[in-house]
Amino acid sequence: MTTPRRGAARRRRLPALDWIRIGLLVAGLLAVSTGLLPAAQAEQSLRRIAPLLLFLGSVIVLATLTKKAKVFDAIAARLAIVGRGSYLALFLLCVAFASATTISLNLDTTAVLLTPVFLALAQRARIAALPLAMTTIWLANTASMLLPVSNLTNLLAADRVALSAPAFAARMWAPQLAILAATMVFLWVLYWRRGRRGVDRYEPAPPVRLEGSRQRTLFWVAGGSSVMFIAAIPVVGDQIGYAAAAAATVLVVAFALLDRSALRLSLIPWQLLIFVTGLFLVVPTLSIHGLTDLVTALIGTDPGAEGAFRAAAAGAGLSNLVNNLPAYAAGETAVPLDNHNQLLALLIGTNAGPIITPWASLATLLCLESCRAYGLRISARGFAVHGFGLGVVAVGVGVLALLLTA
Repeated sequence: MTTPRRGAARRRRLPALDWIRIGLLVAGLLAVSTGLLPAAQAEQSLRRIAPLLLFLGSVIVLATLTKKAKVFDAIAARLAIVGRGSYLALFLLCVAFASATTISLNLDTTAVLLTPVFLALAQRARIAALPLAMTTIWLANTASMLLPVSNLTNLLAADRVALSAPAFAARMWAPQLAILAATMVFLWVLYWRRGRRGVDRYEPAPPVRLEGSRQRTLFWVAGGSSVMFIAAIPVVGDQIGYAAAAAATVLVVAFALLDRSALRLSLIPWQLLIFVTGLFLVVPTLSIHGLTDLVTALIGTDPGAEGAFRAAAAGAGLSNLVNNLPAYAAGETAVPLDNHNQLLALLIGTNAGPIITPWASLATLLCLESCRAYGLRISARGFAVHGFGLGVVAVGVGVLALLLTA
């Protein structure tokens, strides 16, 4: 029999991934304390990511409480009803929902919230879970190109090339459309078509029921807060973190008044925050001690088409070897300041390319963790082979669209 003390210890035991994140932060702090990373450079790096941390922490709290208020569940159930049993209609609706969530909130929101929602939808509508899971896994990455808020790397790139949110979208709309089209083709052929799913139609899930005035109030406040945040994106520009914090604060106050039990410290994504902090201490340290030279040799400094494709290929390859955040951070230091096309091509590689290995992006890791909790097993070989095919095509057409609209 397990004693209460042992049971409590098991509940407090951190997953291996959390220890890796903590270890990364400790390594970064050691680099600063030992002088491997000069204090001035460490301070500059932390100042740069402070707005990212505010945005990331706020948007995850906003999205988690929005899920708690059943907004995402209601939308997902409505998608199934609107689809009326047609797999093609459901496919188009799910792609639109996942893409819109990734673009407007960010890829981690899609990974954390839509994956469980889509998997629950699969169970309620009695359809295969794998097509829905792969829709969120792939679109969490490949739909993250259009706005600075869609991906942490976008915020960094927009700051580097001095583009506001509307200007960034004007530059990236063509690559985003090309990559979305490639993703949809691969999703349909590999997972959604009749020969893969095995049946012609599905049974629509029943709509979500809101019980009581408190739940209805939270539902509408959550929906209004999310709309307020999305509407603020083209207005606030680089201050998007404050918009996310304001929207999250409104929802936190609503839950404090109507459902205080939902407010826990676990709402704060500390794992993600320390991961990003440690990452942006370790990567500059490695860059000082040889990483920049290696990445420069891979990327080159050509400002034309060759340099753009090399940067994208290097970004995608490094992302699948390590992770897309350090891959972008290292690649950014190797790209000359005036090579804007090359930097945006690097961004395409690190956003659309990390879909081959499970650790290539945090969004992919989060999606796969939800799949494990649901009991869905995804073949590692199939995941890598299909991801490689899509990655090559998506990154290629994305860079081509970038160059054609330069």
